[in-house]
Parts: sequence; C-alpha cells; structure tokens
Amino acid sequence: MSMTRDAGDGERQGRGTGESAIAAEVEIAHHSRLAWKAEQLRVWDLLQLVTPWLLLTVSTAVYFSRVLPVSGDRFRAEGVPVLGLVAVCVLWVLFGHTLPLRRRTLRPVPAGVFFVGLLALCVTLMTYSGIFLVFTIAGFFHAYLLRPWPLGVLGVLATSVALNGSAMRVWSGPTPDVLAEFILIVAVQTAAIGVGILLTARSEPEERKREELVERLEAALHENAGLHAQLVAQARESGVQDERQRLAGEIHDTLAQGLAGIITQLQAAERTARMRGETEEHVTRALRLARSSLTEARRSVRALAPRELGRAHLPDALRTLAERWSEEQGITAQVEVTGTREPLSPAIEVSLFRVAQESLTNVAKHAEATRAGVTLSYTGTEVLLDVRDDGRGFAKEDGAGFGLTSIRQRIRGVGGHVEVQSAPGEGTSVSARVPAIAPGGTTAENGVGR
Repeated sequence: MSMTRDAGDGERQGRGTGESAIAAEVEIAHHSRLAWKAEQLRVWDLLQLVTPWLLLTVSTAVYFSRVLPVSGDRFRAEGVPVLGLVAVCVLWVLFGHTLPLRRRTLRPVPAGVFFVGLLALCVTLMTYSGIFLVFTIAGFFHAYLLRPWPLGVLGVLATSVALNGSAMRVWSGPTPDVLAEFILIVAVQTAAIGVGILLTARSEPEERKREELVERLEAALHENAGLHAQLVAQARESGVQDERQRLAGEIHDTLAQGLAGIITQLQAAERTARMRGETEEHVTRALRLARSSLTEARRSVRALAPRELGRAHLPDALRTLAERWSEEQGITAQVEVTGTREPLSPAIEVSLFRVAQESLTNVAKHAEATRAGVTLSYTGTEVLLDVRDDGRGFAKEDGAGFGLTSIRQRIRGVGGHVEVQSAPGEGTSVSARVPAIAPGGTTAENGVGR
C-alpha cells in the first residue's frame, strides 16, 4: 500500500512540478514586461522631479558667474533682485511641485496655479537675462502634469510663447519676418510636444493601473505562498496521521493477535498441566505463534504485505490462512472463491486479507463457533469478501471494538465499505466490498485467470 501511494504521489509531484515550471516561466515573462514599464514610469517621475532644479541651478550659476559682474553697482542693482527671484523660485518649486509629486498629492487646480506662477517667475527672470530661458524649459515638463490634457497643450503653448518671445525679442517691435518665424516655431513646438502630452494622457493612467496591479499581484503571490506552505504542512501532518493509523492497524492485526494466541495456548497449557504430553503441545504452539509474531513485527516495520501474500495470490493466501487458523483453533473453516479471478493491486489484496484475518481472530476470541466460512467473489468491477460463523453473535451496540473499527477504516482507505450483520445467537457475518482495481491502477473488467 505504501509503494502504491508513493508511486501515485511521485506521479502527481512530477506533473505538478512540470505545471509549476510552465506557470513560473509565464509569470516571469509577464512580470518582466510589467517591470520594464514600471521602470519607465519611475524614470519619468524622477525626470519630473529633478528637471526644474537642474535647469534653475544651471541658469542661476551661469548668470552669476558669466553674465553678472562679481562686484559694482550693476551687481547690486541686478544681482540682488535676481537672487531674491531665485529664492522665490526655490520655494515655489519646492512647495508647489517637488513635495506634492513625492507625496503623490498633486491635484489639477494646484498644478495649474503652480504653472501660472512658474511661468510668471520665468518671464520676470528673463527680463534680467536671457540665460533664464534655460529655466523656462521646465514649463514644458510641468505641462505634462496639467489635467485634463487640453490644459497641458495650452501650457505648452504658453511656455513656447514666453520662451521664444523673449529669445526672438518679439515684444520690442518685431519685423514681419521675425513675427512669422515666431508663429511658425511656436506652432511646431506646441504641436510636437502637445502630441506627447496627448499620448501620455491616454497611456499613463493605464500604466499606473498596471503598476498597481503588479503590486497587488505580488501581494497575492506572497499570500498564496503562505497558504501553500500551510497546505503542505497540513498534508504532511495528515500523511503522518494516516501512517500512524496504518501502523496501528498492522500491529493490531499481527502482534496483538499473535500475542493473544500465545496467551490462550499458555492458559490451556496451565489448565492441562497434569496431563503429560498435552503441555508440550500447547507450549509448542505458543512458541510457533511467538516466532510468527516476531516475523510479523519485522515485516510491519518494513511496511510490507503479509507473508502469505508474499508467496501466493489472495485466494491461495486465504486458504493458507484458513488452514492454519483451523489447525490452531480446532474450528472448521472453509474458503470458497467464485467468479473469474482478477489481478488486484497490492493495497486491495492486503486490505482484504487483513479483513479475513481480523474476522477469524474475532471468531476465535468471541464467537464460540463450531464452523466458519470465507467467501471471495469476483464480480468484474468489484470484489466481495464475506466471513461468517455460527457463533453466539452480538448485539448491534457491541460491534464498535477496535478490530471492527480497524476493518472499516482499512476498507474505506481503498474506496470500499464494510457491512457487519449479527444478532445474539445467530452468528456473525462481515462483508467487505471493494473496487476491482488492477495493479496498474485501472478498474478490471475482463477476467484474467491466475
């Protein structure tokens, strides 16, 4: 039975391992795609955070190092106001842009207010020096954060007008050619960046949802891993419990029965101690039972089939069992086999043999019978085993001993069921019905003689 269970477990484990490997590969590929997209989002978020600071730093450093003299009246007249405006820009970007983005609390209305103030600061700084055109480029990046997307395109247009208007000096009486060039540049720039805003507005929410989905999937995977570990632990505990129950049944069917027989024989030897030669016969039987019990104990440790089944198939093993039992107990026991013999799995044969063995032991211990019969019937899809005696029987409420409980559990473990019929003074019948499962694990339908 252990070998059959181990083979089935191995097959399921192999199949489960293959399916798990395929699922793992699919999960890794899907996770890689999502991770790549999530990485793109993280890069874009970082660019949004860093760009205003980088552009403000570069333009301020160039202005104070190259454009403005290090001292003199001009430094005081222009440098102090620019330095104040830069300080305002630092606070404006920090509280209106950086902190809301890091905390993910940026909302459409505050984003629009920040953009207007940013553009006003850029235009003011550009009146002092054209180098602050560099800082004005930050308006294009922030326009991507304006919602809905038409406001973003409008922000690109406003930034382009402010940037190119100052660069081309449109506000100081431009020529028609300069004005036409200005309009063309603004239009092309707005269209090019506006398309990016439109595409981002459509794709970014989906990407954000995918990123959240990945996080939820990872949490679910961690939870499933914990549940899987619990199931494995429960299955292991259940297997240990089943094995303990099986060993308890094996010990009861072998050692307990053998020792009970030894006690019976020794008690008989004690009662007939005055009869010369009779004591030697009972002692001989007790020694034979002791040796048999020792052999069965070693066999139970190795979880092998009964020794009778090791040398013969089930019908022959039942005949050997009945002959030895009749000889030891002095009670006539007959074995009858009906139907066409079918090859059965070792688990089925062991279970049926143990039912017969336990039933005959109960007959010897409790029934006070003069005859017993064992019938093994092959019906094609099922195998029936019936053990009956003409003993004193028992009431229904008395049929809950360990022996009958062990029989029911053993047969239930191979997909069968047991019926026990008895009444005081009418003998007892133990009937077991199991599926005719062949050694390969399939249900036998065509008989094969053995």
